[in-house]
Formats: sequence, C-alpha cells, structure tokens
Amino acid sequence: MADTYENYVDGEWRASETGSTFEVRNPSDTTQVVAEVQQSSEADANGAVEAAAAAQDEWADTPGPARGKFLRETAKRMDQRRDELAETLASEEGKTLSEASGEVGRAVNIFYYYAERAMDYAGESYNPSAQGQNLYTVREPMGVAGLITPWNYPIAIPAWKMAPALATGNTVVCKLSGDAPTVYLKVVECMDEAAEAAGVPDGVVNVLTGSGEAVGQPIIQHEAVDAVSFTGSRQVGDMIYEQATDAHKRVQTELGSKNPTVVTESADIEEAARIVGGGAFGVTGQACTATERVLVDESIEEEFVDALVDYAEGVEIGHSVEDPGMGPKVSESELGTTLDYIETAKEEGATVEYGGGQPEGSEYEDGHFVEPTVVTGLDSDATVMQEEVFGPFAGIMTFSDLDEAIELANDVEYGLAAGIVTNDHSEANRFVDEIDFGIVKVNEATTGLELHVPFGGMNASSSETYREQGEEGMDYFTIIKTVYDSY
Repeated sequence: MADTYENYVDGEWRASETGSTFEVRNPSDTTQVVAEVQQSSEADANGAVEAAAAAQDEWADTPGPARGKFLRETAKRMDQRRDELAETLASEEGKTLSEASGEVGRAVNIFYYYAERAMDYAGESYNPSAQGQNLYTVREPMGVAGLITPWNYPIAIPAWKMAPALATGNTVVCKLSGDAPTVYLKVVECMDEAAEAAGVPDGVVNVLTGSGEAVGQPIIQHEAVDAVSFTGSRQVGDMIYEQATDAHKRVQTELGSKNPTVVTESADIEEAARIVGGGAFGVTGQACTATERVLVDESIEEEFVDALVDYAEGVEIGHSVEDPGMGPKVSESELGTTLDYIETAKEEGATVEYGGGQPEGSEYEDGHFVEPTVVTGLDSDATVMQEEVFGPFAGIMTFSDLDEAIELANDVEYGLAAGIVTNDHSEANRFVDEIDFGIVKVNEATTGLELHVPFGGMNASSSETYREQGEEGMDYFTIIKTVYDSY
C-alpha cells in the first residue's frame, strides 16, 4: 500500500482541510501507485502563507551563518537518502535512474552551495565623498516568497528556488506539481529534521500539494506574499506575471522554449549527432532546455540525418528504475500531446525519419512510452518548429550559410537555450554574439547546467526580470538598502 503524505505547514505535517487526497502513479507502470498526497484548498494555502508571514521577522533576524547551518543540515540528510530520493524521482516522474540520480545530486549540491553563500552575502562597501562617513549597502529579504514549481525537475527546481530564498532570510510557501511531488516531500522530511537540529522557527518552510487554482492562485494573490517565482508553461506564467505585478509583487517566471542547435559544415558528424541526440532525447525531451530544432548545413544533411537516426535507434526505451536509455513521458496527457504534435507534423508534410509512435511490446502496455522521433521536410513556420513539443523530438532543417542559420535559430518567439556544433571558433563567436537566447552552448548539448551561474531565458521564455541560480538567484529574493553613516 502506498504511503500518504501530508502538507508541511508551520513546522508540522497537516492533512488538508478538504479531507481529500489524490494518487501519484508510476508512468512506467500506471498500475503502481507511488504515493497519495493532499488535495489542498484555498484555506490550506492561506494558512501556509499566514504561518510564513508570522515567522518572517524572526527568520530575517537570524544570522546568515545560522541560516546556512539549516541548509547544510538539510543537504546532509538528503545525501544520506540519495538512493531513495533517486528511486522515488524515477518512479514518479519517469527519468531513468541515472538521470534521477544526477538530479538528486544537483539538488544536494544546491543546498550545500547556498549554505556557504548565506555566510557572506550581505551587501557592499563604497568610498564616500565626505570624510568620516561610512557608505554601504545592506541586502534585506523580500519577506514571504511564493514558489510554484513544475514536475519535470521535481527536486532540482524547488531546491534552486527555495535554498536562495531561505539563505537570504525569506520564509517560503511552495506549491509542488501534482504529477511528481513525492520526492520533494521527502526533501521536506529532511528539512523538518534539520530545522529541529538548527533551531529554525516554525513556519519558515511551508509546502503543499494541490491544483493551481485551489492552491497556486491563493498563494499568488495573498497580500502577505512579497515575491513570486514560477517555472512552467508560458500560458500560466503570463497569467501569473500579470496578477503578481498588478498586486505590486516582485515576480520571476521561467517558461517554455523551442531550442535550436546549429550543426555547421566543419562539425564532426558523429559528435554532432551525439550532442543533438543527447539534447533532444535525454530526460525523454521533458526539459525546457531540450533541443527540438536542428539546423544543419545543407552540404552534410544526408550524412547527419543518418547519424542522428542511428543514435535514436540505439536509445533503449524502458522502465525508469531499470535505468534504460530513455524512460516514459510523465503522464497520459503529456504523452497524448507529444503524439498529437507528431501527427500534426505529418499533416504539414514532414517525413518521419525515425520513431513517431509508441514502442510495441507487453512491457510498454501500462506505461506512457514514446519513441525518439526525427523528422525532416518542414519549414521554420511549421507548427512543430514553432511550438514546444516537450518530448523526444528533433525537427531538422537546412541552411546554406551561417547568416541563414542564425536567422532560422532566432525565428521563434522563445529564447532559452541554443547551441552550435562547429570546429570553427569564429563561427562559434559570431553565433554567441548574434543569438537571442539566454543560454548558449558551443559543442555541448543544450541541456545540462552549472548550479553556480545564472540561468534564464529571453523573449517569451522568461519575464526577463531576475535570473535563477548562482548569486543572481539570491539577488531576486533581496532588496537593497543604502546606508550613509556619518556617526
């Protein structure tokens, strides 16, 4: 029988006032229930915000090293449960066990990183114009941070929002995605233990499950919430941005994308296919940084397509905890969306070079599996070349020169991650200069990020307000006070 998880509010585990729960199922085998979690309400959300607001002053007054101790103690407990967390993540989200282990390790390191940064992040000193004066800045917490997180990186994304918010003295209210909440609820178990060890006030961390309408909206709209950070779809993100800014809250959104990788004539074909295949089919294409548009020099198109098809053929599909090359889509609706996009591509004239459907076999019958898919023959304005498929999909177009390649790469409304594969560094430099994307990769997959550098998109991929991760992730959760001291 699957375990039932409660919300974590005001330092204790609480059942929702609705009395209702919902099941989280394994996308590799939907007959398996991973957990039951709370179907929370507006009253639950309001209670969590009120608990965070009540604890905020005491937490803000807690010295940075003490806040860092809390994050460090959390990271230690996560590290001790690393294998359990990875298996839980794989079981509920669909990443392979290796991919899940990598994400868990990233989350552990995020907590360790911000534990250290909490000790020395305070402000700056300046040289004043007047003698006998001290001139400096102090960074103070925004207050209560509302965090709305997605299912596709269910431990890393909540970690990279929550850890910098806590390190800088904010209290937090976090709504987890209903598709894959269990792994982070286990992180909250670690935080609960760490809070007792580090003497953290009740109400500093509050985490709930439930629908966006019932839980997310009240968090965003509550007058006690000072900052909102959201990662998810553009449609929802635009709505959240409008509501939060209308209420004069600080807001940060990271949304979808349609990421290109350019393969130039000078590139090594096999290496390029490996880079593109990893970026397109890794984590089942369920990453906002995944490669979906592949722009190939027309002189090497045939050779490259053959190499990418060979790569796709070599991707072993299977149950995530068995650690295959690629796991399932997270849900039936996500699977249906991907298959619908592939059908649309066919209707618009695409040639499916590989994949395009669901794998056959009894081992796939109860899961949300899809084949890695490679298509050719579409123009830049085709639906699947403009809209995010969010599955293991690579649409290939050709270009005649670098001017056209950059023009095609920029020919989308999004702008998160872009890559180029080349053995000509002048091509790489020009691409970096002219591409309108927030992350640029040279001879690397568009997926895969460092935790100590800024992360974020441009254009429709982001609110373009503040970056996440690194020191910039702390900047978002603080406001500057400038002090002129002539005492």
